[in-house]
Amino acid sequence: MTSGQNPTLPSVLGGPAIILVQPQMGENIGACARAMLNCGLTDLRLVRPRDGWPNEKAIANASGADLVIDNARVFETTAEAVADLEAVFATTARSRDMIQRFVTPRVAAEEMRDRHNAGHRVGVMFGPERTGLVNDDLTLAQTLITVPLNPAFASLNLGQAVLLVGYEWFQTGDLPPERFLHTGQTRPATKAELVNFFEHLEGALDRTGFFTSPEKRPSMVRTLRNALERMDMTEQEVRTFHGVIAALTGKRKNQS
Repeated sequence: MTSGQNPTLPSVLGGPAIILVQPQMGENIGACARAMLNCGLTDLRLVRPRDGWPNEKAIANASGADLVIDNARVFETTAEAVADLEAVFATTARSRDMIQRFVTPRVAAEEMRDRHNAGHRVGVMFGPERTGLVNDDLTLAQTLITVPLNPAFASLNLGQAVLLVGYEWFQTGDLPPERFLHTGQTRPATKAELVNFFEHLEGALDRTGFFTSPEKRPSMVRTLRNALERMDMTEQEVRTFHGVIAALTGKRKNQS
């Protein structure tokens, strides 16, 4: 088999960001970078890579995907890594005790392509090799991706998972933008705007005594965030809800 590299041919680039949350091995990051460039993806974001960055083993295992490796960005938190994105998908191998929407990679790829073609900034999150994404990371996603594989052996390594999602993305290249087009003078809310709104809401609920049990607060917060994520809010809607919270907590402009 040949290397599959031909610099004389045009490159097909562009697409969702790939966010690797706490990846453990440089070799796996390199494999992901290679899989990404196979599918024309170049925006690699790393959240607290265990072995630091840059990483020589990642460079070696990228097998020439220097465009991805050289432009990879490192973030301290998952929220920071997705802050500028307007739609985030997250991969998980397990059904969790959370109410969220699950789709296959093929369905996710079609939705990502529609959003991308409509001008939205899109990303896909992948968790650590051994444990996957934690629930607090999953609340940053509107939709979860799960792969229908052999129920008795559904394990994928990180590079395989990125390649599978990337391949499905690449196959949707001819689809026209049909959904997720917002009308009026607005746009989809970014993750930073949504997290700011979540924190505003949760702070107001803390002050009004809504969270009566400290032990249950984290799960209640996740439930609220998941429900609000599924609304797919615009920037205008987020600002409106900020105003609703202010009004309900007594901070009206005309209040005496």
